[in-house]
Amino acid sequence: MKIPLDHVCVRTGVLCPRCQRLVESGEVEKYEVDVMRELLNLEERPDFRFLKDAKYIKSILTRNMLVLIIEATDSNIHPRILGRLGRALSERLNTRVRVINKAHGDLREIARQLMYPARVIGVNTLWLPDGTIEHIVRIPRSDSRYLPANTAVLEDLLSKITGMNVRIRTGI
Repeated sequence: MKIPLDHVCVRTGVLCPRCQRLVESGEVEKYEVDVMRELLNLEERPDFRFLKDAKYIKSILTRNMLVLIIEATDSNIHPRILGRLGRALSERLNTRVRVINKAHGDLREIARQLMYPARVIGVNTLWLPDGTIEHIVRIPRSDSRYLPANTAVLEDLLSKITGMNVRIRTGI
């Protein structure tokens, strides 16, 4: 797996000056070192071999969930495999983990991966009079109970992941 820190530093837990600078500057958070260590351990397992060619992007920690963003260009990666990876990381890190593959993902695909099992009906773009753009992710009202977190947390996560202003609306 391609990670921003050195493999030796992550595996041992002792950071070299370059890696220490990345952690102190805030480019890489301290909890991300543990996430990277577990990913390096999991890539040796046969069912997670795709991690060898994957690239670690970022981890975002919320109150009750960790969202791991990777970039795996292998087209054979099924969403169930990412779910299995999330469960394996959950057991090792003692927190809920949601894995998102950002390789071929537009906003709709990323929202679908993040909000699964809730369905995404569509994504609308709203141009506001002050010149800003807001993206609205629509889900069925009946699926709102299946969301992995409340809508405010999911809106914040989607905005951080995509770099866009995102709102979630339930309807229909």
